[in-house]
Amino acid sequence: MVKIIVGTRRSQLALTQSKQFTDSLQARFPDLEVEFKEIVTKGDQIVDVQLSKVGGKGLFVKEIEQALFNKEIDIAIHSLKDVPSVLPEGLTLGCIPDREDPRDAFISNNHVKLKDLPAGSVVGTSSLRRGAQLLSQYPHLKIEWIRGNIDTRLNKLHNDAYDAIILAAAGLKRMGWSEETVTEYLEDDVMLPAIGQGALGIECRADDKEVLNILRAVHNEDVERCTAVEREFLRLMDGSCKVPIAGHAVVEGDELYFRGLIMSPDGRHRYESEVRGTDAAEMGAKVAREMKENGAYDIIEALNAEGSR
Repeated sequence: MVKIIVGTRRSQLALTQSKQFTDSLQARFPDLEVEFKEIVTKGDQIVDVQLSKVGGKGLFVKEIEQALFNKEIDIAIHSLKDVPSVLPEGLTLGCIPDREDPRDAFISNNHVKLKDLPAGSVVGTSSLRRGAQLLSQYPHLKIEWIRGNIDTRLNKLHNDAYDAIILAAAGLKRMGWSEETVTEYLEDDVMLPAIGQGALGIECRADDKEVLNILRAVHNEDVERCTAVEREFLRLMDGSCKVPIAGHAVVEGDELYFRGLIMSPDGRHRYESEVRGTDAAEMGAKVAREMKENGAYDIIEALNAEGSR
C-alpha cells in the first residue's frame, strides 16, 4: 500500500476540490492511502487588505510549498490561477487534471442580469481583472472591493451594500452551489478569465518519481497545453495581482487558440491579441511580444512600480 500526504488550504473549497481530486486518484489506485494536512497560508490570514497590495498570488502557496520542501507533505493541490508562473527550483507541476468551467459567474440580488443593472449599482470583486473589464463595458457601475471565501462573499452580497458579485464558476460548481446561485455565466467576450482559471495544479517534488508516476494517471494533456500557453504569456508579461491581466486558451481541432488581454485598472486602456498554433511556448511568446510592441507593458511597469513603493 502506498500512502500520500496531501497539503491543502483550509478553506471549504480547497478541501472539497482536494477530496474530489484524491477520489479520482483512488479510483485508479484502490490501495492508495490518502492523508490530508490543512495549511493556513498568509493569503488566508490577511482578509482585510487587497491582495495586490500585500504580495499577490504567492500568498496562497508559499507555506504549502515549504511543507513540500520539508517533506511534511507529498503533493500540494492548488487552484492553478493562484500558482505563480515560475515555480521554486526542486518543485514541479506533476499533474494538471481535467479543467472545470473557466468562466466567471455573475451573481446578483433578485437575479438581475449584468446588462440590466442600473447606474450606480455596486458590484463586489477582489480582482483588478474583473473590475477593469466591467468598467470598460459598463462605466456606469461602481466596483467595490470584497474578500473572503465563497460563502463569505455570498453572505456579503445578501447582507451588505452590494447589488452583485462576481466569482469563478469553477469553485461554485465544485461546491455544488451553481444552479440556484448563479444569475449568468460570463462568456469570454464579456469577461476573459484569469490565467489558469478552472484548472488545478498538483505540485510535488521534482525528484519524487513514485508520486509523479501516480499523478500521471489522471493528467490531462490538453489542459496542460492550454494552461502552458496562458502561463507563458503571464510569465513573459511579468503579470501579477497588481495587473489586470487575463488569458484563455482552448483546443480547436489540431490547434490551440489563445487570446490575451491587459488593461488599465480603470478600464480605459485595453490591449488584446490572439493567436492560433500548436507550440504553447511560441504562442504565449507571440502574444506577449505583440502586447509589448503595442504599449501594454507600459501599464504593467507603471503598476508594478506603484506597488513597490
